[in-house]
Amino acid sequence: MPHADSLILTLVGGFVLAFVFGMLAHRLKLSPLVGYLVAGVIVGPYTGGFVADTELAPQLAEIGVILLMFGVGLHFSPKDLMQVRKVAIPGALVQIGVATVLGWGLGGFVLGLGDVEALLMGFALSVASTVVLLRALEERKQVKGEIGRIAVGWLIVEDLVIVIALVMLPMVLVPAGTQTDLAALGTDVGLTLLKVVLFVVGMLVVGGKVIPWLLIRIAHTKSRELFTLGVLAIALGIAWLAYFLFHSFALGAFLAGLVMNASPLGHNAAERSLPLRDAFAVLFFVSVGMLFDPMIVVRQPWAVLGVLGIVIVGKSVAALVITQTFKLDRPTGFTVAASLAQIGEFSFILAALGVSLGAMSRETHDLILAAALLSISLNPFVFLFTDRMGGKPKPPAAGAIRPAAADGPITDAVAAP
Repeated sequence: MPHADSLILTLVGGFVLAFVFGMLAHRLKLSPLVGYLVAGVIVGPYTGGFVADTELAPQLAEIGVILLMFGVGLHFSPKDLMQVRKVAIPGALVQIGVATVLGWGLGGFVLGLGDVEALLMGFALSVASTVVLLRALEERKQVKGEIGRIAVGWLIVEDLVIVIALVMLPMVLVPAGTQTDLAALGTDVGLTLLKVVLFVVGMLVVGGKVIPWLLIRIAHTKSRELFTLGVLAIALGIAWLAYFLFHSFALGAFLAGLVMNASPLGHNAAERSLPLRDAFAVLFFVSVGMLFDPMIVVRQPWAVLGVLGIVIVGKSVAALVITQTFKLDRPTGFTVAASLAQIGEFSFILAALGVSLGAMSRETHDLILAAALLSISLNPFVFLFTDRMGGKPKPPAAGAIRPAAADGPITDAVAAP
């Protein structure tokens, strides 16, 4: 492909095929993300025909990661998380631990992976996609309800864990055969955590005053273009600053969204950045598909079934046990379980980081991508199955007046002390 037109051809090929296969997935009652991933597979180097620029696409995907994390920060509500903290925080942490251990067991004892690679694979399998969850809850009209708040709060905790992991993993993961100085490593980790805390506090305190003031000044120009550019400049600028300090775009982008969300013009910022966030999110999933070798399903069918079993069965059972421990009702438990029975964008990011650091092989990376593609495709059917098992809330009887605290054990479990 001539270098002069590689950007244009990559964008055209990615967007056109993403649209075609996204529409096809929608007609088949699947998540459009499946279509975007399939589009990436088609323009990737592992299939015949047109091949997009495999060096340029990851850079476009990096912008997609920044804007995805920016969107997570824009929609992160500490108040909502605090309302369900007694379930969401311990539940998410325990579920991540269970899935990581299951992945380590499968990788170490069945697939013959090293401990570090097996643990990283399990960690990547433990994180569900917030995008897939929100779309599923929107279709079921459960986003604003108590069940939706618990499920979303659960995944927000997972997202926060991933943000921290993306900062810390490059220091913790050392190349194979390298002598590890535990004292030096502990010092580096401690200093980095201190710098991260100072950066976060600085952004929340200083940025919490400067950024709202700056947005108001830009809004006074009454120019939509300048406001949109200002929002994107702030998001990308803070993301670059975090990358310069910690080699993590994700942390800066998340904090930029978090600070804007708390500003009076946070809603406008989210609205203005949404089209570009959606566009680059599509390119992100297309680029992930380009890195996926679909022949992994033929070469290692049992390994694919194993990782898929951890995602759909292992995580769901763990979620059911956790929700039962907190005495949540059956609809809530099954909804949370179905919500976690998939993996998505953060699993891709973790897998790509593992490969770039030399801690994960391309074969393991493809196993994770196969589990993501299949679990996202199967997620609507998991929700249907859980509905049949009693996961769908029963509507109130005709003429009955539902009290404000009708959720019973859910309200009790998540109420603030």
